[in-house]
Amino acid sequence: MKIPLSPPSYPEVMLSIPRERLNVVFENAGQLTDSRYLHWDNLRQLDPPADLSHEEWWAALKLGRLQNARNIEQFRGIGDQPFHYCLPDSVLAALHDIDSRARGNITLSEQVTEAGDRNRYMVSSLIEEAITSSQLEGAATTRKDAVEMLRSGRLPRDHSERMILNNYLAMQHIVALDKHRLTPEMVLELHRILARETMTDPVTVGRLQTEKDERIKVMDPRDNTVVHTPPPAGELPERLELMCRFANGEIGSKGFLHPVIRAIVLHFWLAYDHPFEDGNGRTARALFYWAMLREGYWLFEYLSISSLLRKAPSQYARSYLYTETDGNDLTYFIAYQLKIIRRSLDALDAYLARKQREIRDAETKLREVSGLNHRQRALIAHALRHPTHEYTIESHRRSHDIAYATARSDLLQLAEKNMLEVAKKIGKKAVYRRGPALHAE
Repeated sequence: MKIPLSPPSYPEVMLSIPRERLNVVFENAGQLTDSRYLHWDNLRQLDPPADLSHEEWWAALKLGRLQNARNIEQFRGIGDQPFHYCLPDSVLAALHDIDSRARGNITLSEQVTEAGDRNRYMVSSLIEEAITSSQLEGAATTRKDAVEMLRSGRLPRDHSERMILNNYLAMQHIVALDKHRLTPEMVLELHRILARETMTDPVTVGRLQTEKDERIKVMDPRDNTVVHTPPPAGELPERLELMCRFANGEIGSKGFLHPVIRAIVLHFWLAYDHPFEDGNGRTARALFYWAMLREGYWLFEYLSISSLLRKAPSQYARSYLYTETDGNDLTYFIAYQLKIIRRSLDALDAYLARKQREIRDAETKLREVSGLNHRQRALIAHALRHPTHEYTIESHRRSHDIAYATARSDLLQLAEKNMLEVAKKIGKKAVYRRGPALHAE
């Protein structure tokens, strides 16, 4: 992709502005809205406000940003310059929205709070994240084949399917580790899970690059140009230790650091350091999930961030480049990731609303079905809202205090109408579950 045009040097711009115009810059520094948090590459193509030149506009924005910037002293880039971030209103609004929707005791839906369905939703989410996170890094298999592999448990047939299986196992590992402190050994183990049988040299799996290795750089696959040169390999052990301490909240910026921002910076930090020969992006995104779950954002068990990142991979890459080309300003990356998180929450809300509508529609149609007695209607209404629940003749008999033969007749009639189906048999006893006529898919 085209590397964004680097902004002009702030000190040089200030020196180039005529003295009589400096007051205009200072006056606008605190008044210009910065909600869009434009990079110079975008700003230079727009009409400046308040009779400013592009350079004066940029200087006013930068002055306001620098006055409110928060450094992450331990996270440093080329030239030992610390990374920093700002909190424009758009970022604060996004953080509040995510806190309100993804953390704490949120009443979502019976579909998610029901234990059996919770597992089903989580598995679907982990599968989606495993597939799309791998596809972001070049896995070339169809979604249908990948889903079939993960759900059936068959072995992967090629490199792409192995990447997807590894990512699925890594996401399961992350969910299990959500309350643990992060250590360098945990990061290496996570990479081992993600990279198993996908690297040319097995020795590089779960191992930081060393000074003896050819240092991996981030390349644009279209023209093979370098878009990011990571820190020297000799610095990686110390940087990994600092990153883990940052992830655990032991170090960071002065004052309060919002946990969502911490998770997003962790995502960026691993990807920026690029400590492994391959699989750095997948590892970075998995660490983001670990950080969010550890901080109590439990809804992230049901979200796939990579599915949205994959829809606009160039924007994802550009958010990295905006940060690097503008003096290590992480706000660009933070703002983009917050937008993706909110879209993921919107997608989950829309999915649950659609499922609720489908259930209501099915219940309406049920009322129109003739030939069902009140006991059968009650059972079907329950099955619509509890799709994994199982029923037996004995359970139905006890629920309605009826004779065995009556209960058996009720269930057999529902099975004939495909409203129930036999899920399994225990000895001679049939166990029923919701049938294809009631599926909301």
